[in-house]
Amino acid sequence: MKTKDNHKFQQDLLAWYDENKRDLPWRKERDPYKIWVSEIMLQQTRVDTVIPYFQRFMDLFPTIHDLAEAEEETVLKAWEGLGYYSRARNLHQAVKEVSQSYGGQVPKTEKEIGDLKGVGPYTAGAILSIAYNIPAPAVDGNVMRVLSRIYTIYDDISKASTRKTFESIVRELISQDRSSDFNQALMELGAMVCSPTNPSCLLCPVQNHCSAKAEGVQDVLPVKAKKKPPKKLKMKAVILRDHDGRILIERRPDTGLLAKLWQFPNIEAETENLDDLTAYITTLGLKADITNKVQEVKHVFSHIVWEISVYEAIVKAGHSDELYDETLGRHFVQVEDVNWYPFPVSHQKIIDGALVKKEDL
Repeated sequence: MKTKDNHKFQQDLLAWYDENKRDLPWRKERDPYKIWVSEIMLQQTRVDTVIPYFQRFMDLFPTIHDLAEAEEETVLKAWEGLGYYSRARNLHQAVKEVSQSYGGQVPKTEKEIGDLKGVGPYTAGAILSIAYNIPAPAVDGNVMRVLSRIYTIYDDISKASTRKTFESIVRELISQDRSSDFNQALMELGAMVCSPTNPSCLLCPVQNHCSAKAEGVQDVLPVKAKKKPPKKLKMKAVILRDHDGRILIERRPDTGLLAKLWQFPNIEAETENLDDLTAYITTLGLKADITNKVQEVKHVFSHIVWEISVYEAIVKAGHSDELYDETLGRHFVQVEDVNWYPFPVSHQKIIDGALVKKEDL
């Protein structure tokens, strides 16, 4: 599949990129480690959100070896707020493998880099092309949107087979000499000009190559199957204080949603009745008086919405933290120490809205 002139397409796109590319911290140098971290962070996260996280992450873990030697909880804390924490865990595991098996040098072949934990075809192509200038396809949502319009492709972009179609197109279309800039230019064009709605066709450097613009169908492309709306889940959480004013926190299971992050004790609950929450506290080996509701928290995941009613409770006299220690993944901590632990965003909202503000009064 060809545009009217592949070479001219490359020239037009790269000339625009040279003039308009954003000044992003991971573009300062072609360090494959930094590019790798940035690409993992950028998955499902906006550029403006990623920049401060990336800069702080690099301050904490400036080299592959630094990240490989870090404790997992330290890595999760540095990632706190970015969401999709499996990305951080997979990155940490993959970096350990690179440190041990490749002497800290990110591999340069699609096979080797694609075998690393959490590195899919897009991330592999991005690292190989951007860092090493290897003409490998890096097909993300921006690239699929641009190419679906350039070639008027009506296939559902959520399907793996369609992604492979775009990868084949990029392999044919990519600049062999400037593979790094070409792939970044395609992504940049999708981010800045060829937007999901109301694309700025008049400002597009490759508008003369675009079949969708010529046919007036740019607003109906790309085609993507609609997702089911996220399911609502009602929950109750409790800020449980002992006689010394410490707060009970617990660690989530090692697998599943938000694995290994810390949280306040909570249950699924449809009713306003507090008997279920009282009974749950009893299963922890404690007795407590629930005092009042202090907050309502809503947090939206891609597939589920948590609606959390947050309560405060005081442990009754004679029920201390004797049964709790680090090995159980549930223990009391001083309020000022809560921020040492990595929490999911939903429970950070509890910290910021119900815990910290109360302490400041």
